[in-house]
Amino acid sequence: MEPAITISTETRFIDKESNAEQSRFVFAYTIVIENSGTQPAKLLNRHWHITDAQGDVQEVQGPGVVGQQPRLEPGESFRYTSAAVLTTPVGSMHGHYEFVDDEGERFLAPIQAFSLSVPNLVH
Repeated sequence: MEPAITISTETRFIDKESNAEQSRFVFAYTIVIENSGTQPAKLLNRHWHITDAQGDVQEVQGPGVVGQQPRLEPGESFRYTSAAVLTTPVGSMHGHYEFVDDEGERFLAPIQAFSLSVPNLVH
């Protein structure tokens, strides 16, 4: 049976590192990756699409997350926080993680789109 991975996200605007005059908007995002399946799985790679309000897309991919490639037993979770920098006060992110199970089978765990936005933004 293929492992099941559940991903939850939380974001926040980092005002002290942002500068609207320089079109620099910094957002922290916290991800919780949970192995909700019955088989262990190891996170190998990440692949993100980060889109700003003008439709410009940054693609970010590479091994692991925050320098780690956690192996999750059934019921275990891994939590990390990272950041994204946009040139607009609103954007979104989505992507996937690539995992491998103990039999060497690789599979993708999709990360649903989530918003990055400056709070209380007035249009």
